[in-house]
Amino acid sequence: MPALSSTMTEGKIVEWLKKPGDKVGRGESVLVVESDKADMDVESFNEGYLAAVLMPAGSTAPVGETIGLIVETEAEIAEAQAKGGGAGGASPAPSPEAVSSPPAAAAPAPAAAVAAPVAAAPAPVPAAAPAPVVSDGRLVASPRAKKLASQMGVNLASVRGSGPNGRIQAEDVERAAGRPVSVPRVGEGTTAAIVAGAGAPAVPTAQAGNSFGAPGETVAFNTLQAAVNRNMEASLAVPCFRVGYTITTDKLDVFYKQVKPKGVTMTALLAKAVAVTLARHPQVNAATTAAGMAYPADVNVAVAVAMEDGGLITPVLRQADRTDLYEMSRQWADLVKRSRSKQLQPEEYSTGTFTLSNLGMFGVDRFDAILPPGTGAILAVAASRPTVVAGKDGSISVKRQMQVNLTADHRVIYGADGAAFLKDLAELIETRPESLAV
Repeated sequence: MPALSSTMTEGKIVEWLKKPGDKVGRGESVLVVESDKADMDVESFNEGYLAAVLMPAGSTAPVGETIGLIVETEAEIAEAQAKGGGAGGASPAPSPEAVSSPPAAAAPAPAAAVAAPVAAAPAPVPAAAPAPVVSDGRLVASPRAKKLASQMGVNLASVRGSGPNGRIQAEDVERAAGRPVSVPRVGEGTTAAIVAGAGAPAVPTAQAGNSFGAPGETVAFNTLQAAVNRNMEASLAVPCFRVGYTITTDKLDVFYKQVKPKGVTMTALLAKAVAVTLARHPQVNAATTAAGMAYPADVNVAVAVAMEDGGLITPVLRQADRTDLYEMSRQWADLVKRSRSKQLQPEEYSTGTFTLSNLGMFGVDRFDAILPPGTGAILAVAASRPTVVAGKDGSISVKRQMQVNLTADHRVIYGADGAAFLKDLAELIETRPESLAV
């Protein structure tokens, strides 16, 4: 299966785009695989015919596993099917020899193994491509999209897919049915409304943005959720501490209203503020490694985004301290769009040096975030709210304030480091937010 990160060991077969007996061209997509964070097309390294599918759609295979056989001529199909254990998805499991056998390029064999390449990347595709039809007449759609289409009475043939190669996603079905996408997107437009004080937070239309089963059901973790679970369990071994700070956002709100018409999002504004402050506090941008404390050359801010099928992904704004605010907003819009259709490249979600998690759109007043493995700190940002504040002279006034909480790895970041970082972040946001656009 295509490996999307150094920790990935297996992937789920979402859909076979070819069936046994179909002709396959070199470089042509044969199947779609769901890895930790993305759906990726697996291309054939050989030209010929798909002789056998050793693992049907829905199966999970480890990296390097043989999942199908490709032969050079039609005459070899029957022989390959006999060796592979069958012709298609209902075939029994392959023999140990078939599973462990190397691809044809490594040793002479009558069939080329469609195995898990260590790394593969999907080619960019138009976001609104027509719904594709594979050779047997089936539409290419995710399992959840098919389920939703059935429930909503939507004809998939009329839906334009936004996934890889035009694959229909669940959100495409919702749009076709005239319903709003059910997932509140962390770090998108709703965030701006809350932090900037543009009204009351919208009530989510789905349970916490995840795809849960009906009451009484037990739903297995999908590949992304399982990857998140492993990361969270790894975080338990890290000695963390937490420190909070209250930041007044009145000036930030005013500045945001000025730049919002130019395409600037509140997420980009907060990420920029965090990145500029991190550049002055390299200790908070550092992380613990086996060799000691690693200080990255760049400030790469990862921002948590809720995924439709459950779990989280963290698109990365690279060199955020040096990127123009307006360019950063354009980058963020592109990253979020592609993360929804699982089209992010590994370096676009796995290279963060610091993480930002924003739940302000839900109206929460404070929360603590769990530290992602491989980084030194994560900042939890809550909603900005009108608050009665007492001045130093005893006067009373109403100001908009938000609570931010830093979770840090105590092996590399000490309490004084975290406190100094938050103090400078607050000073930047409260007194000179306009400098973020310079």
